[in-house]
Amino acid sequence: MQVFEYAIIRVVPRVEREEFINIGVILFCPKQKFLKVLFKADDARLAAFCGDLDLDCLKENINSLERICNGEKDAGPIAQLDQPSRFRWLTATRSTVVQASKVHPGMTADAEATLNRLFEQMVL
Repeated sequence: MQVFEYAIIRVVPRVEREEFINIGVILFCPKQKFLKVLFKADDARLAAFCGDLDLDCLKENINSLERICNGEKDAGPIAQLDQPSRFRWLTATRSTVVQASKVHPGMTADAEATLNRLFEQMVL
């Protein structure tokens, strides 16, 4: 068993109201060299929650987070950092439409399976 950390990725359309919808989970397990994020942006649910939300812009932001998480070479300087630094940057506190929850720890033998379980519990 190894230590892992995760955060829930949220859409907060009106930051001042502090209402949100969970749309993803990011999980980092250093011993398994695992850093991955899963997203599901349900357009109908988001439109019902906040009809004036720019879904195209939101999807661009989500795709950027995923590209940074994956360390893609053309995803900018943050994507070139090591896994721990990328995880810390992606989960840093922000007052924007796309935010991460507080980081939570746990123990896992299989980071991929844990990510999938958390995604099902927290997002789907």
